Amino acid sequence: MGKAGRFACIFTPMALTIASLICLIIVGLGGTNKNSSNLNNLYFFRANTTDIVVKPSDISDQIPDNPLTNALINSTTDVAKEVLDVKDFYHVSLWNYCAGDFEDGTDKVTHCSPRKNEFWFNPVEVWGLNNTVAEDLFSDELRDGLNAYRIAAKWMFIAYVIALVTTIVEIVVGFFALFSRLGSLATTIVSCISSFFLIAFALTATILYSVLMGSFNEALKQYNIHGSLGHNMYVVVWLAVAFSFGAGIFWLFSSCCCSGRSNRIKYGDQSGKKGTYERVDSPYGHREGPVNFQSGPGYQAPHHGVPLNNVGHKNTAYEPYRRADV
Repeated sequence: MGKAGRFACIFTPMALTIASLICLIIVGLGGTNKNSSNLNNLYFFRANTTDIVVKPSDISDQIPDNPLTNALINSTTDVAKEVLDVKDFYHVSLWNYCAGDFEDGTDKVTHCSPRKNEFWFNPVEVWGLNNTVAEDLFSDELRDGLNAYRIAAKWMFIAYVIALVTTIVEIVVGFFALFSRLGSLATTIVSCISSFFLIAFALTATILYSVLMGSFNEALKQYNIHGSLGHNMYVVVWLAVAFSFGAGIFWLFSSCCCSGRSNRIKYGDQSGKKGTYERVDSPYGHREGPVNFQSGPGYQAPHHGVPLNNVGHKNTAYEPYRRADV
């Protein structure tokens, strides 16, 4: 297998690695542009507050009893949504959240928060409930769930960044794999690191927001607030995992096989005639047994049937070996 075969062997894992990188970039772009419907559909978690209901009985015992407050209690939901500027839905992405309202049966994103490292969605802060009576409506279970979510979101973000960086490094190192199997081995090691953190990121995101959704729905069910997962985001995330895992397998294969050395070098040039070399008799003859050196006037060495006048003529040079074609 020559360089062309080596290139074909490297092409598959390189293409899978690039596909994984594209998926990771798409994950990072989710929620970064409120004017893009495609990016707005990439979110991990969605809080639907369209039909939010705040029952007067939940807060009536915490405010004074007078005509003004009674009027406010009767229109608690409308007042709360206007005063707190609660939107119809909230999308939680990797870097931030986006919020908006329903218009003609479709989502209309009107606001995206600034991007922030290690972001986590805090409904108390987003809905402006800090140090208010409404903050006390959150159960202890939901508070504990939000605290755990905050810690896990930090680890999830770190895993994403490491996976993104190592995937880029994997592509760069992968070019050296074109020239040797040692380069493939180095790329395989980087690929294993990338896949590990990518799988950790995908598992953390899936489990984290699944648990958060359950806690959210259970704790805020009485207020008609519902949580759900963003299927598009998880499809992209797990596609990135599949591409990365497949690339790792092919990188490992290329480090064991596909040496890139030509068969002509390994096995010799087979393009010519097949044959061997065999020894030929000396034109000067050969005698068995002891050599009898004789000298003296008139002594003439035997010719053994080979005319001496032919030796040295053109095209009759003596060759100790000759080619015998098979």
